Amino acid sequence: MKITLTRNIIILALMACFSQFALADNASAQKTIATVLHNLNHFPSDADKAALMAISEDASVGRGYQALAGAVANISHSATAEGKEITARIIDAAAAPADLKTLAGIVASISHVASADAKATLAAMM
Repeated sequence: MKITLTRNIIILALMACFSQFALADNASAQKTIATVLHNLNHFPSDADKAALMAISEDASVGRGYQALAGAVANISHSATAEGKEITARIIDAAAAPADLKTLAGIVASISHVASADAKATLAAMM
């Protein structure tokens, strides 16, 4: 009984550690995506695209952030049809974090640059 309890405590502690890493990775991804969108001028720079593609391929980042990073990397004046589909799925996902949904809404509405209101929201996320 004591061994099982100790083992369960260790498992819970490890799970908490790993979830904190995932949260940290999502926070970093969110900050990067917000910064790119805030500074966006028609399309992401090559450096921005590289950072976004790194997020989209990072298994430690949540799938929603991965997908959104890929959608942002492909913006050319506005989100592509696939990017708009991704943003719609994120917005409709009950389990998606509020900040991810906010970013998805901004991506879906981008036309060449983020609006003044969107830039204010993004600045708070950076």
